[in-house]
Amino acid sequence: MATRKVTLSLDSGALEFAERAAKAHGISVSSWLSKAARREAVRTGYTPQRPEPVFAESDEAERSAAEKDLRAQG
Repeated sequence: MATRKVTLSLDSGALEFAERAAKAHGISVSSWLSKAARREAVRTGYTPQRPEPVFAESDEAERSAAEKDLRAQG
């Protein structure tokens, strides 16, 4: 999947949480935050109106994985 470099501001508590969670899962903070953002978007009902063709296949796979994770969590 293609990535874009962005600047984010997080409060210190959120950053610490993300760092610990990422370390526990053996992934980078950036990767953990990306996955968390996708899970939250799915959880709150976001559905892309017109996915970009270049990213559509990988986005759909990640969206499906996020939905599966949410169902498994109950």
